[in-house]
Order: sequence, then structure tokens, then C-alpha cells
Amino acid sequence: MTEREHDWAALGIDVTRPSIARAYDYALGGKDNYAPDRGFIDQLNQVLPEVTRLARDNRAALRRGVRHMAEMGIRQFLDLGSGLPTVENTHQVAQAVAPESAVVYVDNDPIVLAHGRALLAENERTTVVTADLREPAAVLAHPEVNRHLDLPRPVGVMLVGVLNHLHDQEDPRGIVRAYMDAVPSGSLLFMTTFVDVDPASEELEKAFLGMLGTGRFRSFEETLTWLEGLEILEPGLVHIPEWRPDGPVGLPLGTIGRLGAAALARKP
Repeated sequence: MTEREHDWAALGIDVTRPSIARAYDYALGGKDNYAPDRGFIDQLNQVLPEVTRLARDNRAALRRGVRHMAEMGIRQFLDLGSGLPTVENTHQVAQAVAPESAVVYVDNDPIVLAHGRALLAENERTTVVTADLREPAAVLAHPEVNRHLDLPRPVGVMLVGVLNHLHDQEDPRGIVRAYMDAVPSGSLLFMTTFVDVDPASEELEKAFLGMLGTGRFRSFEETLTWLEGLEILEPGLVHIPEWRPDGPVGLPLGTIGRLGAAALARKP
């Protein structure tokens, strides 16, 4: 064990097994990851070459989603399952549109808080909370969440690339509903998730579940049920590259481009 790994172990952070946050960091070209995280992504690439493009597409969608929400007047964001800080984080994108925007990042991996401390130092309107998005009541009652966000005012709720890491028994639909029930009319939800529209999704799901223990590819029809009661804004639930792209989208999308879906929805 290296000195750095020993330091993480002292904090209760296990770097001997892959984590969602660190594997995603590696897929995006980051440096806050370890051999098990890199090995996991490398094995996914053996199942489907260039699968890391799915992570990059997802990150680009996050930027577009945050920008659109800020342009629509949202000034506070709850980023659930945020992962490790990387380039063009939620607060940077939102505050480029409206400097007064407040952002709370929530993740259950304590390494996210450790790396996110730099955000706390640089930006008084941004904080990182260690909590489990699967426990909406606890997240919404957290003192740091309530110190940074005025929950009676509209909130931009973000579930980007995380609902696919919930098992059926963890009730992703119920979790979406719990958060959206807690925020007022005019709040927005931006969501991305894996979808099962290509034979490759079955093999990838097996790889995710076998190596990481999570990673579900669900149908468009099931995914749409998570948004019941909300107004789904244009262009609807679509493949990630097709969600309000900044430029021309190469068609056909190909397998990787079809494995994720995105949607923006408003609470009436």
C-alpha cells in the first residue's frame, strides 16, 4: 500500500476496490483514481471499445443541462451523486450564467468530500455533503443543504448518471418522486441514465454488475415512468447526444451514442 493509499484507508476510504466516482473520474481522463478503478474501465472497454465515450457524453450533457436550467432562471442546484470534481463542474457552469447561483454536491463516497474541500475554499456558494441520495429525507434535512439552499424556492435537482446505479428494490422512481415532491413548483429535474436499446447493453450490464455490483440498463418506457407528474420539456427523453446539442450530431449515433438517455422536466 502506498503512503497515499494508507492515508485514504485511515479515513475509511477503500481504494482496493473500484468505486463509481473514481472509475468515472478515470473515464473522463482524471487523476483521482487507482488501479482497481482503471482496471474496471479497461475491462468495460474490452466488452465495448471506446465505452469511455459514454462518460464523456454524459459529462457534456451535464454542462448543457446546468446551463439551460440557469438560463431558465434556476439559481440553486442540488447535484445528487455528483462524483469527483473535474473540469466544468456544476457550480462553474451555473455561475458562469448567474454568479449568485448556489450549488450543493451530494455523494456517498467520502473521497468526494476529501477532494471537494478545494471547492469549499474557492467558492462560498458551493458545498459538498457526504450523504446517500437513496435517503432523500436525510439529504433534504442535512444542515449544509439547508444552509446553502432555500428549499421553498425553485431548485435544479440533478440526477446525472446515478439512477442507473440503483437496483430495482432501491426504487429509483420513488427516489425521483421524493426529491421532486420536496421542492416547489417551477423546480427542474435534469436526469441522465443508461438505457437498454442495443444488444451491447446486456453485455455491459453483466460487466457492470459483475465488477462493480451496480449498473442497470433499463428501457425508455420504464425510464419515462420516473418522470410521471412532471412536465417533460423539449426535446423529451432522448439519447444523450441528441439532448439540446451545442452543434450538429453525427447520425447514426452508433452503439455508444444510444446507450444513454437524458431529459429535463419541470414540476408544475
